[in-house]
Amino acid sequence: MPTEALTGQARWHAPAFAPFRQRLAAFAPLAGGDRLDALNGAADEAGLVSGSGRCLRFVPQVSASVSGALPSASPALPASPLLAFPASSEIGVSSGYEARIFDTGEVPTRLSGPGERHDLYNAIVWLTFPRTKARLNALHADRQRSSPDRTALRERSELDRSRVSHAADGGGSQRGPLRDAATLFDENAALWIGLDASLEAALRAFDWQALFVRRRAQLSESVRLMVFGHALLEKLELPYKAVTAHAWPLRVPIDASLAEIDRALSLALDADRLSTRALCPLPVMGFPGWCAANADPHFYDDPAVFRSGRRGGSLPPDSVALRST
Repeated sequence: MPTEALTGQARWHAPAFAPFRQRLAAFAPLAGGDRLDALNGAADEAGLVSGSGRCLRFVPQVSASVSGALPSASPALPASPLLAFPASSEIGVSSGYEARIFDTGEVPTRLSGPGERHDLYNAIVWLTFPRTKARLNALHADRQRSSPDRTALRERSELDRSRVSHAADGGGSQRGPLRDAATLFDENAALWIGLDASLEAALRAFDWQALFVRRRAQLSESVRLMVFGHALLEKLELPYKAVTAHAWPLRVPIDASLAEIDRALSLALDADRLSTRALCPLPVMGFPGWCAANADPHFYDDPAVFRSGRRGGSLPPDSVALRST
């Protein structure tokens, strides 16, 4: 059962949608070409680029059976003011959703039917975290280019299969651990923003009673939780108690701007740091203020949702801290 049923634009008043609220109000009411024009106008104004530095454009998704070839690539911008990833500067990655973005700058976008909301949220996240989305795109492309092509993807989790169906323009590279982690981050990540290492340690240890009950006031003052994954945003339209994000601790001040968070996050995501073990499962509806029911400490007496720890061994390096520009 949904934790709190929300309808229409009321759903966007929930804390999960705070960074995206203004853009959602602007773009969600638009349909078809009007939405694409508005998204591309915003992308042009912000100077958005793909992981290869190509101008980013949102284009209607066309099935590979209808379109046998990719449209012409957007012009390259190797000296983009947003970012440049020299290791990903060469074009020619094998076909696929991320490779198409990398090679052409074109983001296939569904404008109606199943997947329309998913792709709207994806576009909104591109506009909100452009450096990080481009970095993820570059990581996909670099690893995909260095791996042998396969005739078909292995069957994977529901989340990954959803991503494959989303890539209707084709693609046949087998995912490895880095691309699995990048996909999971892109779809389902939440940013655990704050400087308190002890609270981060409690998160990594699955110590929900310490986080949400005994240290609740400190958590509310010291940590800012921010959704990144666009599939997670889609789930939170109709939230339920067990909605679980994959949290990425980011050591930046809780009052950092979105641009500062985006910059620090893009610097933190590299092939050495990004792994599924670096992501911490987090039932987001337990975070203070994210649903009224969690004000009752008994909300957390549910082992099916607030599970005990399962990690062992060493943890990945901490995320980089915010650096001055």
